[in-house]
Amino acid sequence: MFGSSPVTVVITSEADTWDIDASLCLGCGQFVDWDRMPDLEQQAHIPRDILSKPSKELKKLAREGYWAASRALRAQVYHQLIQQVTCRLVTPDAHVYRDVASRLFGKLSVSSHPLPEFLEACSMPTYCLNLEGVTALKKILICVGNLFPDITYSPILPSLVALLLHYSEDEAQCFENISRLIASNTPHTSYIDQSFLAHQASCMTFGDLANKHCPAAHKLIASTSENVFEVYSEWLSWLFHDLPFNYAIRVFDVYLLEGQKVLYRIALALLKQYRLSVASAELEGTDIKAELQAFVQNIAEHVTVDKLLERAFGIRLFSRKEIWLLQMANRKALMERGITMVQSRQSFHLAVDMQNFSSSIVTAQEMRIVWSWIPERFSLFPPLLLFSTSEDGCSLQRFYTCCEGYEPTVMLIKTTEGEVCGAFLSSDWSERKKSGATSGFFGTGECFVFTVRPEPERYEWVLIKKPELAKAVPRSRQRSLSPSPSSLLGSSPGGTSSHHLTVPTPQRRGRLSPFLAIRHFLLPSKTASMFMAGSREGIIIGGGGGQALSLDANLLWGHTEHCETFDNPPLCQENFKVQLLEVWGFQNT
Repeated sequence: MFGSSPVTVVITSEADTWDIDASLCLGCGQFVDWDRMPDLEQQAHIPRDILSKPSKELKKLAREGYWAASRALRAQVYHQLIQQVTCRLVTPDAHVYRDVASRLFGKLSVSSHPLPEFLEACSMPTYCLNLEGVTALKKILICVGNLFPDITYSPILPSLVALLLHYSEDEAQCFENISRLIASNTPHTSYIDQSFLAHQASCMTFGDLANKHCPAAHKLIASTSENVFEVYSEWLSWLFHDLPFNYAIRVFDVYLLEGQKVLYRIALALLKQYRLSVASAELEGTDIKAELQAFVQNIAEHVTVDKLLERAFGIRLFSRKEIWLLQMANRKALMERGITMVQSRQSFHLAVDMQNFSSSIVTAQEMRIVWSWIPERFSLFPPLLLFSTSEDGCSLQRFYTCCEGYEPTVMLIKTTEGEVCGAFLSSDWSERKKSGATSGFFGTGECFVFTVRPEPERYEWVLIKKPELAKAVPRSRQRSLSPSPSSLLGSSPGGTSSHHLTVPTPQRRGRLSPFLAIRHFLLPSKTASMFMAGSREGIIIGGGGGQALSLDANLLWGHTEHCETFDNPPLCQENFKVQLLEVWGFQNT
């Protein structure tokens, strides 16, 4: 691990002399310590037309481990696949490397060279490289630092260079290939994060995906770790530092063909496998970050590489473009927190201050769990109390006045029976005014409802749990899709009158979340996207066959039942009296 102080790498041979003449290269495999390789790979016939096969077939071969049949095949495939990557017009190649390496390392009197600053505090796995390979790794990284001055932080880069060196003819070829991955300009695709901002945005995106696709593991981590984000910030290290070589190289096989999206899939599969392999009781008082690292390092004891990849590709993620949009939203949130492209690193602190947080409904520990459920780009910011019935009174108009202008918000409800439930609401309550005097449903698929007591549980948009219910909308048909009118605000069990909330077809205008907006889906029914609605008569969260939560105009009586939007059970006693209600926003300062 490189520390914060300048690092000097001594590059000398055992005889204290060093010849960089490329003509002395021994051919592919010269950088490998064969005694440390898991096993010698069997040579296999290499079809001449292997790389002319359609992309879909190549992906299938890579996923099934076809490249592992022959070292020569894998080396050939790597080089040719990377040569096909579209990249910037001026990208350093093998000839440039030889010139720069000669200039930097040609003087025998110079025996030490500092590693680039972008590797500060980054680990440098060497896998099965021999001493010559380790020296080559350092030389390539030094040249990358010279030729790509815009790189300010890239913890994954040393691992990728090390893996490529196992299958490179010489240093120059390895440098050219890694340069093409760095300089890739394929739309909505990135192979290598090159700034602290981009790296942190990727970590936040993984946290969002883990939150949605690994709820059991996420719940376990949130309940045992003080900083969930810190745990997820290691997700790339699981793949390209902690995994054994024979697993990491199979990940690299598919990564070259499918880009960063496949890394998310495999890391999610590791997280799911970890949850299957541990019991909650075993984690009491343990360092879950270290536990996860140890689990990944010993993954062979739990699942084969073929089974791991099979499970990874069984996880249905959103499209590459949707994931890219989510990353861009996370980058924007980080920039609002002051993270820039040029800084190298910054420590993050947990958004929910355990010492100073105060709520009349939930404890700081309970709020930390709720905060772990919300999208990462919002959980960067500490909670800000916007409205409380104990301070602002039981007035729906006051509720709207206090909450308008804030997006998103978290609503917490404590019933007179001591049950606690609530909702994460993605849109500003002022959206209700856009349909006229009475309001229709609005919001996005990032909305969810939840319980805190007696047990914490979250219920997301039904399409997240069951994506097969909808198909992506073709680009030619992407337009606002609206739910049909609805009515019914449940009668107040403590009063004599019934209130009805009329919900006309809403006009979906204004700002929408770039992620999980309903315009991207062909919905099975119009009631599958009824997220939030409000009028002078009350508010509704979730609709279709019932309402997940509804409150009357006095914020005193409420009703909960199953609804189609969130596919939730009743969140507490079906007809309940409100003891306390709070709404929290996000302190963006």
